[in-house]
Amino acid sequence: MRYDYNLIVIGGGTGGLVSAYIAAAMKAKVALIERHAMGGDCLNTGCVPSKALLCSAKMLSYAARAKDFGFKKTAVNFEFAEVMERVQAVIRAIAPHDSIERYTALGVECITGDARITGPHRVEVNGRVLTARAIVVATGARPLVPPLPGLTKKMNYLTSDTLWGLRKLPKRLVVLGGGPIGCEMAQAFARLGSQVTIVERGPQLLVREDDDVIEVVRERFAAERIDVRTGHAAVEVIKRDTTKVLVCEANGKRVELPYDALLLALGRKANVSGFGLEEMGVTLTQRGTVDANPFMQTNIPSIYVVGDVTGPYQFTHAAAHQAWFAAVNALLRPFWRVKADYRVLPWTTFTDPEVARVGLNEKEAQAKGTPYEVTRFEMQELDRALADSEPHGFVKVLTQPGKDTILGVTLVGHHAGDLLAEYVLAMRHGLGLGAILSTVHSYPTLAEANKMAAGVWRKAHTPAWVLGFLYRFLSWRRG
Repeated sequence: MRYDYNLIVIGGGTGGLVSAYIAAAMKAKVALIERHAMGGDCLNTGCVPSKALLCSAKMLSYAARAKDFGFKKTAVNFEFAEVMERVQAVIRAIAPHDSIERYTALGVECITGDARITGPHRVEVNGRVLTARAIVVATGARPLVPPLPGLTKKMNYLTSDTLWGLRKLPKRLVVLGGGPIGCEMAQAFARLGSQVTIVERGPQLLVREDDDVIEVVRERFAAERIDVRTGHAAVEVIKRDTTKVLVCEANGKRVELPYDALLLALGRKANVSGFGLEEMGVTLTQRGTVDANPFMQTNIPSIYVVGDVTGPYQFTHAAAHQAWFAAVNALLRPFWRVKADYRVLPWTTFTDPEVARVGLNEKEAQAKGTPYEVTRFEMQELDRALADSEPHGFVKVLTQPGKDTILGVTLVGHHAGDLLAEYVLAMRHGLGLGAILSTVHSYPTLAEANKMAAGVWRKAHTPAWVLGFLYRFLSWRRG
């Protein structure tokens, strides 16, 4: 049969935008359908606004640490509403990168409306029927709202979608969830002046990280007077007179936490309903995401899926990574196809200090039974960290026993997310710590921490007989 397009993409977030971009770059005829706002969650309610807010909050943290930088005292006058307006200004500044105008200029037909898949090759939108050889679903996810008794909109709960409408700083903020989003926003609002309490059902924050990582973050949170309640299970939300209260259970006891705003940070739920997937019989996973094979293909061969709607990693860069495979496979099947590769996928939690990771950490290596050695370098030994008054955190590298082959890296510290890139590149191209050690790094920079860590590994793995021989040889050379 004949098709109107080579590819139809549903969803204008990162996964959809990159899919459409790649298809257009390959000279395919592509249509991109977005129902609401181009850029998706990342631009409008996720990565961009959260990092803008974290930046403003960090400026306040520097002011609070004036003595660390040689100042007697620094006072900052600000209005919370103006801080939030700056967040919106940042969104507006970045929006052209994801705009209809830009993608139209690239050759993508952008359509605003509610898409519905009505066949393996057919999509309906705004009364039109579009056909394509392949369809990419990139519908994203939404914040998870738990079925907590008493949790209604009248009880002032916020999510990462609605948080950005705040213009009055909540005096008491309770954050339900101790994962990356919860920790980032808790620290930002604490620095802006809220009394913040984090409620986490599990035994610790950032449950996927190693214990030494969590300890650094927790110590900083304690210093900034963030009340961390681990082992607290939310039971219900009640109203006592005019006060809203989150009721928890901890160690068999009832704990009541009054709040002015309650931020739900319990993860995200894939958007799989309302646009035809159920009717088409597309298979879902037990997690409620769209199931995909390694080629980003659903059980219906002409329908592909990328981003948060499928996972398993709900990161913007993971969606962009998947989009390349989905677009290329969709356009070139059955003549050529390639499996998505997640072996070297980094991620960063943008607390202060930042936590950045790629590959295995100790928890994962132990769970998998993978043998490993640990090389560790403390940031307090790095000249640039001392010059910046940021001597906290560490570099921890896991390697194969006796080899410099990198299994995984965890960095904790100032700009850890940026420092991780060198390790991501090394792992992607099979370079070991020896290659990093032999690379010249500018002095003084934070990036030297990577070379210092490689030096620690080299020192620990220099054979004793080599040092003994050098000692005798150089003694002989002295005559």
